[in-house]
Amino acid sequence: MTLITAINEVCDIVSLDRFDSVYGSNDPNAQTMVALAQEAGEEISRRGDWQRMLKQHVVIALPQKLPADFQRLAPGGAIRTAAGDFFRPITNGSQWAVVSAAAQAQPQPQPQPYFFIRDDLLLLSPASAGPGTIIDYVSKNWVLGDPFEQRDTLKADDDRPLFAERLLAKGILWRWKRQKGLAYDDSLAEFEADLIQEINADRGAS
Repeated sequence: MTLITAINEVCDIVSLDRFDSVYGSNDPNAQTMVALAQEAGEEISRRGDWQRMLKQHVVIALPQKLPADFQRLAPGGAIRTAAGDFFRPITNGSQWAVVSAAAQAQPQPQPQPYFFIRDDLLLLSPASAGPGTIIDYVSKNWVLGDPFEQRDTLKADDDRPLFAERLLAKGILWRWKRQKGLAYDDSLAEFEADLIQEINADRGAS
């Protein structure tokens, strides 16, 4: 399902004429539909760890700048050494200062490596564990363009989502109804139920 087919599917439900093209159109309804599709896609992409949006990055040197498409770390041991040992997260600067000082004062390797993310930089302790470290993360890019361009913004009628495609039309539908002051509770409930179902299916848990 592409952007244009998702929007035209919604048009059939809300009794609008189908569009020949939507992206770049001067038609106010087409512009609204594209804006709602962007909003829906961003929400859907954030609410699931979609398989097609999972990426890996290998650390070359420290500090390591996070990939440009980084959205968040993948769940469950997202950062590991080249040998396969998991880094434990540090969540604030004061804790990181203590860990870093301890690593510098301790000549032998630490039994437990740690990581800290600050200002889009990945910091690792001990630093010697850095090269070859693998980062598993969820990309912010949810749009597949042609040819095989991944991005986070809709730019063409034939763009496709990297998550379950039917969710895009359902996400547009309830937003359209809400914007027009129509009853949308049933459409929203259907969207939420299908979202949970597709997230579980994507995990292989359905």
